[in-house]
Amino acid sequence: MTHSPAAPLPGGEPRAKATRPDAGPGPGAPGRDRTDRQDASRPDRHDRADAPRSGEPRPASAAVRPASPAAARPAAVPARPASASVASARLAVSRSGAPRSGGAHTPLGSDAGSGALRRALATTMLADVDRLTDRAVDDIRAHSGTYAADAPVTRDDLWEICRDNLLRALEDFGGLAPTGGDFERAARETGRRRAEQGVPLDTVLQAYRRGGRVLWQVMAEHLRARAGREADSRDVELDMASGVWETIDRYSVAMADEYRLAQLELQSRQDTRRVALFEALLDGRADDPAVASAAAAALGVPAYDRYVVVVAAQDPAAPPHPAPVLEARGMWSFWRPRSGRYAGIVRLPRRDTPAGGPAAGPRGSADPAAHALLDVLRELTGATAGISPEFERLSHAGRALRLAEQTLRTLPAGSGEAAAFDDRLAQVLLSGRSDIAERIVTVHLGPVLATGGERAALLTTLRVWLDHGCSAARAAELLYCHRNTVLNRIGRIAELTGRSSESGEARLGWALALRALPYAGLGDSPEPAAGEYEVGGT
Repeated sequence: MTHSPAAPLPGGEPRAKATRPDAGPGPGAPGRDRTDRQDASRPDRHDRADAPRSGEPRPASAAVRPASPAAARPAAVPARPASASVASARLAVSRSGAPRSGGAHTPLGSDAGSGALRRALATTMLADVDRLTDRAVDDIRAHSGTYAADAPVTRDDLWEICRDNLLRALEDFGGLAPTGGDFERAARETGRRRAEQGVPLDTVLQAYRRGGRVLWQVMAEHLRARAGREADSRDVELDMASGVWETIDRYSVAMADEYRLAQLELQSRQDTRRVALFEALLDGRADDPAVASAAAAALGVPAYDRYVVVVAAQDPAAPPHPAPVLEARGMWSFWRPRSGRYAGIVRLPRRDTPAGGPAAGPRGSADPAAHALLDVLRELTGATAGISPEFERLSHAGRALRLAEQTLRTLPAGSGEAAAFDDRLAQVLLSGRSDIAERIVTVHLGPVLATGGERAALLTTLRVWLDHGCSAARAAELLYCHRNTVLNRIGRIAELTGRSSESGEARLGWALALRALPYAGLGDSPEPAAGEYEVGGT
């Protein structure tokens, strides 16, 4: 005798529940949801309620389902679970046009039924979307200090955004027509607005998770209270949960993508504005207090502090600008390419200067920060750079730029030397007046330049001797020669120029002529870079 899978065995014993998860309907049987197969080994109270008890007649709806080969197996082979049998039988009844048992609710086995349930849930919840929004907003604010603070996101702002997102999510979930453009518009608007408000992305994503949790809680309440729930397996709720979280996940991705895009656009606009205000400073347009204040805010520095302007040549072997190296030394800077060079404003650390005491220059021993700036530029960047005098008002950057450029022009190209304006005053003065420089050289060192073979040795000795306090012993040590050799060369220069080496006026003229020599256009080799003969910092 052939038994239906849900019918009792002979003798009144009910047929054992299926224990094989792969047990399925035979050819021609109605299709089963894969979640039915996963639940085959987990009978619940609905399965037990639907299975006929011993001695009771089998429901008429079961007769509609065609017998499957699995039904003809020996009793020792586990049969299909009752829940799968009931779902398949009801689906067969529905397809055959026979009345459906268990009320008007369509079980999960039909895609059309699942869609109908989604639409019903969405429509019901949309009717009370304001109360749903209140619940979501309260939950988000209870779990986020950023949103609870009411700044930058007010409660009204959060409520408006939440309602818009919940409205679109429910319409999307239920397969309803969108009432306000595409479904993900609200998510994208949320991402853009929160990026502009500066709310961290992780905080916004957490709010989406909290809102999704509230949405599912309310939906589960409706599912538990709906008519005909006892006729379904719990797979209905699993399907609804999957749909809800799939929707929330898509909206979260759309929001995050728009957030990142808005961040990039904001950063680009901020960078453009920062550069424009920096250029305004260097162009000398910051005399307007509004421009100076806006520039300080955009650069993130105070309007009054210790500043210098640095202009660096773009040497091929040097980094494009020294900002990373200076930052590692605790010095803020902002750089931009300008006329084939790099111009930057550097903020020096504050120094402790006694009241009424003199301010130290860039190389002053009382100003280690300025000295460190020179060392960093020389030793770590390799850039040839000129440094302006220190200034306090950021609006004075334009004047400082011109002085830094003048300092750079006094340095040999590609030398990798950095110099402060105050250390190159004579060179700055002479570099722009080649006619005056030529006359100074001719008057004070003309006869020496005419000596031919002696000229290089005489000029080098004179430079070292003057730079080291007119000490023959110190000059001899640096030139690797005897002290008398130095004295003889200085005497030779005095003889050629007709000036005494003991005269302060003669020494000043010789020193000025040596500094004017590179700018005189007389074809002599330029002076050595500053510090070439310095030993031990002297």
